[in-house]
Amino acid sequence: MSIWTRISDALEALVQGESLSEVFERLRTPPERSIAFTIAVIALGAKMAKADGLVTRDEVTAFREVFHIRPEDEANAARVFNLARQDAAGFEDYAKRIHKLFGADHSCYCDLMEGLFHISMADGEYHPNEDLFLERVAEIFQMQPAKYQAIKTRFVPDAEPDPYTVLGVDPTDSFEDMRKAWRALVRDTHPDAMVARGVPEEAVKIAEKKMIDINRAWETINGKAA
Repeated sequence: MSIWTRISDALEALVQGESLSEVFERLRTPPERSIAFTIAVIALGAKMAKADGLVTRDEVTAFREVFHIRPEDEANAARVFNLARQDAAGFEDYAKRIHKLFGADHSCYCDLMEGLFHISMADGEYHPNEDLFLERVAEIFQMQPAKYQAIKTRFVPDAEPDPYTVLGVDPTDSFEDMRKAWRALVRDTHPDAMVARGVPEEAVKIAEKKMIDINRAWETINGKAA
């Protein structure tokens, strides 16, 4: 049974009247946590896609870019996305359940937020309502402001991403501390590390952009020190 069939079954339970609490209670332990993570990105992504008042083809395509979907799974994946959009639960309910499931300061929140930012920027615009949406989700996750800002900096093209913000370091930090921060990010972005913390294999593609961004930030900082 593919992950999409299992996710579809879980969301179908919501439509049939099972509570969000009951669904997530069944997804508390590995490997079921990967299903919970996927539902979180799908549900929050589907609801955020409507935050600017319109679900565009670009945003749906972006969802497909976050998750690698095999041709034979396309029908179930589309059904999952549509079920998430139809579910009566609000985005805050999903965010709170995910926070309860994974606990405080879990590293998967960064992975999840990166997927949401990718979807939000699919149409080339960062709508104020999407900004409010993502800030509220990060607040519910109790994400450290510096971590949230580091992700936002990489996705929102207000200005050239600050390399120090991307790496989560201060310009006054020692060069060695910056190197350690860069290496830690590279290690945490490895697909094996992502799968180990609950990100399904179908979603590790979100690591590609992150790896490019953190290496580019390190090259900039390293070049200044040379």
